[in-house]
Amino acid sequence: MLIVSPCDEEYRSYCLEQVAAAYDVVLLTDVEPSWEKPYIVDHTVVDLYDDTAVLAAGRALAARHEFAGVLTWDEWHLVATARLARALGLPANSAEVMRGCRNKATARTLFARHGVPSAASMTARTLLEAGLATMTVGFPAVFKPTAFAGSIGVIRVDRPEDLPAAFEFASAGAAQSHEDTAVLVEEYLDGPEVSVECVTYQGVTTAVAVTRKSLGSAPYFDETGHTVDAADPLLAQVAPVAAAAVKALGITAGVQHVEMRLVDGRPRLIEVNARIGGDLIGHLVHLATGIDLPRAAADVACDRAPDLTPTHSGAVGIRMLYPAASGTLTERRIHQPFAAHTPWLRQVQWQCQVGELLLLPPEGDLFTARAGFCIVTGHDTIEVNQRLDTAAGEITVTTQADR
Repeated sequence: MLIVSPCDEEYRSYCLEQVAAAYDVVLLTDVEPSWEKPYIVDHTVVDLYDDTAVLAAGRALAARHEFAGVLTWDEWHLVATARLARALGLPANSAEVMRGCRNKATARTLFARHGVPSAASMTARTLLEAGLATMTVGFPAVFKPTAFAGSIGVIRVDRPEDLPAAFEFASAGAAQSHEDTAVLVEEYLDGPEVSVECVTYQGVTTAVAVTRKSLGSAPYFDETGHTVDAADPLLAQVAPVAAAAVKALGITAGVQHVEMRLVDGRPRLIEVNARIGGDLIGHLVHLATGIDLPRAAADVACDRAPDLTPTHSGAVGIRMLYPAASGTLTERRIHQPFAAHTPWLRQVQWQCQVGELLLLPPEGDLFTARAGFCIVTGHDTIEVNQRLDTAAGEITVTTQADR
């Protein structure tokens, strides 16, 4: 199994570990492996944003190993990985299909064409075009990069006078894209946000879990937490819409993280991410249901039927630890007696050190704002949310504003 990934230890180590339990893994990465070494049999370091270099390095590795499949769980490398798989004659969606998943404007067009409930949207490359677009989609509107991820550059616009600052914010996010620097102006979908975790094999999509999301303060859309409940009754309602969205994009294989909002109780599509969800969502699914999404992704990449049988039923949640305000981190701690005597507190992970700068939006994003995260388990979503609140009360994250 060839994996294309920079392998972020904090958020993706569980993926590599679970795939390596079933397959010999060769890694195509952009930094010399360290923690990854126990899970891989070979590797090559390459610029993962250089498609030509990725293709050449993949072919060189294929000359040394017989691969059954190629896989990535990183949004930024979906197209290059699909192109590499096809070049090696291995099962994969086409690069064109992956481009459609990466480009939100293309996806909106395909959703409309196939009757998948979504949001009205228009692309804009100038402030004037953005203003004209809001005359069609109305207020509130959402500005976002057409081809980026992580809620970076995504902002709600409530009034015409907010247009210049909002377009500048969205454009700054879009400028980081290697694929399309346009801004998408779309109808604001007012309602709770969820994602549906899906596995598609030979064109048949199975929804295995629904993730309920918590968001930070408006006008931004930073995700501050997620809960997964194996017995969530919402799954049956949202599963058909998620499957229809996957089909509309032409996806026939892989794991998908399908984001939507419930508007007046009805699902409306935000986007389809053609990989395992971030923020450890695949890990949450495993803790709640026993279903192994990284293993399923690897199996499908090798054209093998994945095992999607739940082995248990529970609930789990993650909360991202943000400071109250931007500034230099002066303190980060958890009350140790609580941590030592609380079995449902599964993990507390720090992502930065005292002395580092934490920046919340609009100056920062999820990569600069988070101090860490905590994970708890419970019997159902209500208990999990109560426990997340309890854990948060035992954790301190303090910053001091720079003068």
